[in-house]
Amino acid sequence: MSPIGVFDSGVGGITVLNALKKTFPNENFLYLGDTARLPYGTKSPKTVLKYLTQNVNYLKHFDVKAIVVACNSASTVLSGEQNFGVPLYGVIKPGAKAAYSATRNKRVGILGTRTTVQSQVYVKALREFDSDIFTVQQACPLLVPLVEEGWENEEVTERIISKYISPLKKHHIDTLILGCTHYPVLKQTIQKIVGPEIKLIDSADAIAYDLANDIQQGFIASSNESEGRIDMLATDDGDFFHKIACKLISPHTINTWSMADLRQTPTKRTYENV
Repeated sequence: MSPIGVFDSGVGGITVLNALKKTFPNENFLYLGDTARLPYGTKSPKTVLKYLTQNVNYLKHFDVKAIVVACNSASTVLSGEQNFGVPLYGVIKPGAKAAYSATRNKRVGILGTRTTVQSQVYVKALREFDSDIFTVQQACPLLVPLVEEGWENEEVTERIISKYISPLKKHHIDTLILGCTHYPVLKQTIQKIVGPEIKLIDSADAIAYDLANDIQQGFIASSNESEGRIDMLATDDGDFFHKIACKLISPHTINTWSMADLRQTPTKRTYENV
């Protein structure tokens, strides 16, 4: 059965994978963590597009029936004019739509990487829904490395998050977009800092909804098997990636994990016999 491909620069996209696995327990998933080149959020759009193209082409060798770009920075370079020969699902529009539906006072904050913030993709996407929505952004370049190190519960992480969020709170936002798939790992701490009156938005559930709709419409083949499998690939530092990934994917189980060399043409045996 053809899997659904999912990729991110590291472990952050596992927050999306968890939502997909919950929605589609019978599907097979193949996750690619491009750990050799993380973070994407400090790279130029041209470089990020090159990475995205290489990751998509690599996953296509495994006959994936769809690919979820579980990375905000990579999603910023997606456009309707691109044709990769396989359905691609980005995280920007689903997240913006969820924020538009959630806000009551039309004041939305956005946390993201430098690439995502500078692209203003969330600002543009929100204004497609309502041109009167006020937005304020904050780049948070230190958060991805903290998540990749497994430091989500450390005191230093809470202090850094507080410093990033402080400028946003004075704008009286009632909705905050977690504009990086690593950030939901920090959701509990972020919610503690902003308070219960501010709604946190991540794109995982929204992407799962879009994918479910396309499966129901017949655009993507569905699976009728029992329990689907999860296979993981990383482009570097496989042992540490595996350790953090196992923690984040719980209670689900990783069936296999292996290293991926994007310069070589893979076969299914690349991960099935690990």
